[in-house]
Amino acid sequence: MRHRPISSQRFPRHVRLLSAEDYKQVFDQSVRSTDRYFTVLARFDENQKLARLGLAIAKKHVRRAVDRNRIKRLLRESFRRHQQQLRGLDLVVLVKPGIHKVDNPTLYSSIEKHWRHLSKAIPS
Repeated sequence: MRHRPISSQRFPRHVRLLSAEDYKQVFDQSVRSTDRYFTVLARFDENQKLARLGLAIAKKHVRRAVDRNRIKRLLRESFRRHQQQLRGLDLVVLVKPGIHKVDNPTLYSSIEKHWRHLSKAIPS
């Protein structure tokens, strides 16, 4: 069995959007970044020190649980790697139909472009 450092693999509660109200605020007051695979909504809060992530992977667009879980793992890992540059943002990632047919490197590249675009929207 392979042992991994716990801290690098965690997605703790304080970096997740948890409540319907959290999601609603992002949907109501957001900057949008979109491409053929993802739509990422972001809301800046100057009082917030961390970035927080919410995922909306609809069964309607990704039928099989194994595909939804793969996409979620990829998004969480990318978010963990880019958290510092996304400070102060609440993010919600939505997927587009057909995303389950796309390979991981393509999806990772796509979401990284969104992170770069949205990090530029953060007031300095």
